[in-house]
Amino acid sequence: MTTSTEIRPVAADQINAAGVLLSLLSAHSTLPTAIVQLQYLRVPDTHDFTWGLDVELHNGLDHFEQWRQALGVDPRIIDHDTAVSGTLAWLTATITHGGVPVKLIGYYYQSEPAATEA
Repeated sequence: MTTSTEIRPVAADQINAAGVLLSLLSAHSTLPTAIVQLQYLRVPDTHDFTWGLDVELHNGLDHFEQWRQALGVDPRIIDHDTAVSGTLAWLTATITHGGVPVKLIGYYYQSEPAATEA
């Protein structure tokens, strides 16, 4: 049951994020393809959430770097994480671009750690 105080999201709420995506792809049409989703994201440096872009790259860090440069992401804000297995890793950065949050993620595989002899 919906009360008068509940907010019901509608497709129109995503228009700003979709517009930024179109603008970004038009301005940088030679960027490597990415998986792009409209996501409800935290706006950097705030406690606010709004619709933004989740940009995932799975084909190498060179593709991440091209997108990083196109978006003007400062390398100092990039986070690095590693899966429990230790071989899958990813870089992430969230910025505001065109007034919407954009989360850039680049996945890659690390070399397996060398086995140690007992």
